[in-house]
Amino acid sequence: MQYKIATLALGTALALATTTGAHAGNATPNDIRIGAYFVHFDTSATAFTGPYIVPGLSTSVKNTTTLYLGYVRTLSRHFAVELAFGWPPVTHAVARGPAAVGSVPYNGQEIATVRWLSPTALLEYNFFGPTAHWRPFVGVGVNYTYFYDRSVTAAGAAVSGGPTSISMPSSVGPAVTAGFTYRINQRWHVVASYSVAQVNTRLTTDTAGVFRSSSVHFWPNAVVLSVGYSFGL
Repeated sequence: MQYKIATLALGTALALATTTGAHAGNATPNDIRIGAYFVHFDTSATAFTGPYIVPGLSTSVKNTTTLYLGYVRTLSRHFAVELAFGWPPVTHAVARGPAAVGSVPYNGQEIATVRWLSPTALLEYNFFGPTAHWRPFVGVGVNYTYFYDRSVTAAGAAVSGGPTSISMPSSVGPAVTAGFTYRINQRWHVVASYSVAQVNTRLTTDTAGVFRSSSVHFWPNAVVLSVGYSFGL
């Protein structure tokens, strides 16, 4: 269901870009951008529940940097739609809680790694006119996050009591952005922005049929620095 919602949102954004952009009166209504995502994870998680759980076990996620790719379509003098993608980064889950679980070290140990694909569709409002060198913008949209390549480290397996697999359902949530564009000339520009998305999932571990789970709430705070090129169809 979440996948269908995300597909519908992205499809709607593309349809708007295709049908509305032709009336923007802009000879170069398409932008492609490449740059860097600097992601800080504001993370909270409930305590793990399930058999043989020591109270107070939780996790956090290390910050990461990855490649940013974006496509922006001008809809009108002030409105545009952006499809933002990051090269799927590997994120590292770190144990939070007691120093040890029994004789096994816990707090501060890297217990799992996860790779995720997280496209975002944003409707943006650009201030000032299209010919202005500096154009601040704000935007709102939807984020879809798909988790894959999930693996438990040796430290995580030791805490869990043996070889362990993990599952994390996909997430659909709101996203907002704000930033500015500096247009060098009609074709080239640079962009700096700050974005926040809401990502919710449930982390479930399976250790030989023993299941434990925790609700995890990510608020990825992303600073994006990019360079863009504008072109017509």
